[in-house]
Amino acid sequence: MARPDQMSLVAFLQASNVSVYSGSWRYPSATQDFGDLRYYQRIARVLEEGTFDLMFFDDRLAMPAIYGDSTDDAVRYGARPVKLDLTAVLGVCAAATERLGLGATYSTTYYPPFHVARTFATLDQLTRGRSAWNVVTSVNDAEARNFGQEIHLGHDERYDRAEEFVEVVAKLWDSWEDDAIVGDQESGVFADPTKVHELHHHGQYFDVRGPLTVPRSPQGRPVMLQAGSSGRGRDFAARNAELIFTGDPSKEVALEHYRDQKERIAAFGRDPDTVRVLPMAYTVIGENEAIAKEKEEILLEQLVHPMASLALLSEVTNHDFSTHSLDDVVTDEMVGSITGIRGLVEGVRKHTSGNDLTLRTLAAHRATLLQGPRFVGTGEQVAEQMHTWFDDEACDGFVLAATHFPGSFEDVVRMAVPHLRRRGVFRREYPGTTLRETLGLPRPERVDA
Repeated sequence: MARPDQMSLVAFLQASNVSVYSGSWRYPSATQDFGDLRYYQRIARVLEEGTFDLMFFDDRLAMPAIYGDSTDDAVRYGARPVKLDLTAVLGVCAAATERLGLGATYSTTYYPPFHVARTFATLDQLTRGRSAWNVVTSVNDAEARNFGQEIHLGHDERYDRAEEFVEVVAKLWDSWEDDAIVGDQESGVFADPTKVHELHHHGQYFDVRGPLTVPRSPQGRPVMLQAGSSGRGRDFAARNAELIFTGDPSKEVALEHYRDQKERIAAFGRDPDTVRVLPMAYTVIGENEAIAKEKEEILLEQLVHPMASLALLSEVTNHDFSTHSLDDVVTDEMVGSITGIRGLVEGVRKHTSGNDLTLRTLAAHRATLLQGPRFVGTGEQVAEQMHTWFDDEACDGFVLAATHFPGSFEDVVRMAVPHLRRRGVFRREYPGTTLRETLGLPRPERVDA
């Protein structure tokens, strides 16, 4: 299969008071009705108007609570303290759309495989084939304590568990054959029991009998996303994912990551052209370049409180930074003593051209527009920047994060997407009804357990 000649666009959201940009709630035109189903439906309709591949929701299973062993700063400064249940949110978005893919983050650490398999198979049934699962292993001790555990599992054990988890979920999705349902009202036979299979899975982490209580869905299996950044995470994505979500702060980093990830995919015997590698990016679009630059300055300088940044950095690294000053230099000794921070530091150091990296700058990369590439300008200028990345094979498209809701996605759809279409690198209409058809992915063959 050849590399697709059109990019993917995925919208990255939180069912929260903020987007991944933690100052989004303070943007002057941002709406504050995140507890109203119509909030999410408005966004979904805009994205479907723009023929986005997918909207997917990130999730955490706790408030940021590592910094100072307290949730106070997260609550005070709006650093993602609100996280609604995604099952309900996906349902209201499904009701408002017909073609847009719908995805969500579900943890392999704190949910059982049967629950996740049933959730996404049900969504796939109800949407006629539009569901996607973002596979995560969860990140910190705050989440562990909400599920009756004192500390989070170690990095390698989380991935060992995740590998078996994905295996079990796939078996559950395949536990019904496509033609199992007979539906013969006259004879009274609903389904053929020889075509509905128990798993009897007995592994290191899970014992699951099966079968799933949801028949095989329109896509066969929902689409799988993954965002591992470590070597083990990249291998996990290469083995399992169909969309790989990356956090590359510059084009140079993205080029290297893209090459490495595609090589890993091939090493696992998969066709690299069937897997989309999508870095997270921000767009700041104005009616002219000066307006876009002014918006960028507001977003970078005025809206994110430094303590919100530190609370989010502590969350993602599972380390309490309350004993440090914002102006402390991030040393090799610090990096060596904090699990899970090395990849973030290396990426940010490349982005900052080797200057002394302070904790203030590192924290800002978790909370502001510094954490990803930023395309700034008019709609035509932003489309050109995105096209260049795609043409140079730094990516297969983008996961676009919002600076504010709903205006950020409205700007992309109304001002940048038309220029991408004129350039021939983005669709004008959906090619089919399922997410796999949108992505150009085949429906997977069922595999016997």
